[in-house]
Amino acid sequence: MYKNKITQALLLGAGLAVAATSTATLAADVPAGVKLADKQELVRGNGTEVATIDPHKSQGVPESHVIRDILEGLVNQDADGNTIPGVAESWETTDNKTFTFHLRKDAKWSNGDPVTAGDFVYSFQRAVEPATASPYSWYMEYTKMKNAKDIVAGKKDKSELGVKAVDDHTLVVELDTAVPYFVMMTGHTTMKPVHKATVEKFGDQWTKPENFVGNGAFVVNNWVVNERLELKRNEQYWDNADTVLNKVTFLPIENAVAEMNRFLSGEIDFTSTLPTEHFKRLKKEYPESVSVEGSLCTYYYSFNTKKEPFNDVRVRKAISYAIDRNIVTDAILAQGQKPAYFLTPEITANFNPELPQYGTMSQKERNAEAARLLAEAGYGKDNPLKFNLLYNTNENHKKIAVALGSMWKKTLGLDVTLENQEWKTYLSTKDQGDFEVSRAGWCGDYNEASSFLTLMVSKNTTGGQHWGNKDYDALIDKALNSTSEEERTALYLEAEKLMAKDMPIAPIYQYVRSRLLNPHVGGFPSANAEEKIYSKDLYITAQ
Repeated sequence: MYKNKITQALLLGAGLAVAATSTATLAADVPAGVKLADKQELVRGNGTEVATIDPHKSQGVPESHVIRDILEGLVNQDADGNTIPGVAESWETTDNKTFTFHLRKDAKWSNGDPVTAGDFVYSFQRAVEPATASPYSWYMEYTKMKNAKDIVAGKKDKSELGVKAVDDHTLVVELDTAVPYFVMMTGHTTMKPVHKATVEKFGDQWTKPENFVGNGAFVVNNWVVNERLELKRNEQYWDNADTVLNKVTFLPIENAVAEMNRFLSGEIDFTSTLPTEHFKRLKKEYPESVSVEGSLCTYYYSFNTKKEPFNDVRVRKAISYAIDRNIVTDAILAQGQKPAYFLTPEITANFNPELPQYGTMSQKERNAEAARLLAEAGYGKDNPLKFNLLYNTNENHKKIAVALGSMWKKTLGLDVTLENQEWKTYLSTKDQGDFEVSRAGWCGDYNEASSFLTLMVSKNTTGGQHWGNKDYDALIDKALNSTSEEERTALYLEAEKLMAKDMPIAPIYQYVRSRLLNPHVGGFPSANAEEKIYSKDLYITAQ
């Protein structure tokens, strides 16, 4: 692995900061004495069928898992979550507003073309261009890249984006305001490069295996929708000599029990999750294979505040207060999850929130307050509140929805209808606002509170948010324009307090990552809170 990590000065916004160079570039850091298996092929469960592998069109976690293997951005992460060189072997800034990236000269696309600074200019412009309709164009705005906001809004041309290629191997990015964690942000899926000639030749069909050109350690080899997506080694990858795996297969298995069974039969090397009802048994019978780690993710229910009666804060609070989060974490999931009373998880770097008032109450007190609020809003036994609860196909989501529906019925007399949709339809339904209450989850795109809090601003509909609060928008805008880490943190805490007051979402629990992991998988990043797994860092040991 890289011996030198990105300096703390860069992350904290202090003066000149230069990244590590690429002097120690073992992709898969195989310890001395470890014997490798003859067959270096990895099979992993990916939860669901990916919607796309176009980085500028994707918005889900399953998609990011694949894209991370086939496209490489300016930076990557190591097993501990540190930002390390990717296509950029070094970078510097003096003011956290202008960043100069020096690209490695041996970076190539899978067709042999060199990866150039121009490729990143094209790709960043494509991500903000309205015609692309990237669901993550808002993310490009929040990098504070110069003119990104106006380009996304259609007020300026993409050519005015603050990015330029000084030469083939020097990329300069200008921001409208100082962002001390900007380099970290460039590791996001939306900031991966795409091959211009291929995209322009094939349009939306460029991601098909027969057309695909990428610059990651692997390329798409075979894609059978709803069955498997196979990657093969990219012989042109700059660090191919240190990549160990020859093949990576992603299986879209939505049923956790089916995924578990395929793992136990030896077909899968690691799963995307594990069925909660089997956790204790698996822990007892296969302790060497059960992996549980903290995660930079929060599970919550989202209210469509644009629809009655969820435009009434009393209704939203009542529903949220009546959720017994401890039953969800300790009885339903029981894998170390933590009850959540705010959106940003406490594992987030430099974030130590105070529990909102409702979080300090007993569940009995919360239930009483919920009943009072609901009655005040005009609902009760004679006029029960009825609503639909939307969730995407997943056994755990269903169990939680059923349990919460029962809680609400018992505590408040609510009549809840569960509505299940497969992933693509569910995303579309949420984006269009065609729901009342919806299951949701959010994982940090980078390890900083703004990665969660920017989700809730008015103009951001990613994740199906339909709220809109000008005071909240102003807090986040001020935080993102602040050059003081202390001030930013204080503003982030104020934003969380405002969410607790207005309750556009009902936070339920902070995730842990629970999965089955075969001990023969080496290099697995168990300390990476963002779950950024790069197959190039993995290897299969001999049995």
